[in-house]
Amino acid sequence: MSGTARGGPGSATLLVIAKEPLPGRVKTRLTPEYTPEEAARLAAAALADTLETVLSLPARRRVLALEGRPGPWLPDGGFEVVPQSGGGLDERLAAAFAGCAGPTLLLGMDTPQVTADLLAPVLAADAWRRADAWFGPAEDGGFWALGLADPDPALLLGVPMSTERTGRVQRARLTGAGLRVRDLPPLVDVDTAADAALVARQAPGGRFARAVAERAGGCAR
Repeated sequence: MSGTARGGPGSATLLVIAKEPLPGRVKTRLTPEYTPEEAARLAAAALADTLETVLSLPARRRVLALEGRPGPWLPDGGFEVVPQSGGGLDERLAAAFAGCAGPTLLLGMDTPQVTADLLAPVLAADAWRRADAWFGPAEDGGFWALGLADPDPALLLGVPMSTERTGRVQRARLTGAGLRVRDLPPLVDVDTAADAALVARQAPGGRFARAVAERAGGCAR
């Protein structure tokens, strides 16, 4: 793909992969500190914060690959909602990328602290001339962002997901394919109650932080 095709703010597809935040289906590692209902409310707040940030960014397309049904956390307009495929997470991520063409940046729903400033390198006019892939490592060993100039599902298929070596294996898959990889700052995924408290402090103005504070206030009463 030529540098011209890759260049310019708003030239990329922004892809978010998420589950409908239903009790018992999301953020199960937040229990027992949080009830399944409280965990689902935190997941909904995290997803809403993430989508709001993505909506504020220049993009060619904004796509939500969703397992489940849209809810009140989805902004009005701005997103194409597509169903996730079946299979393991690697297969679902690969299928989400397969539905995109040209530079594409994938985000999850577990990093509500993501900001436009954090993503600025990927959104720069020369981002895809400087790199074939952008990689955002997560502190738990996974990854929170993955950008591909030319989405190739084979780059994700077979990568072991949800392990402490997921990020290492995924990045090695990129470099092993001969791609020029540039890194974004590491972030904390919200998996545990301690993670939730930390991320709420990092992004105190968002819905997620308010949900954490409201729950803490309710426990104090």
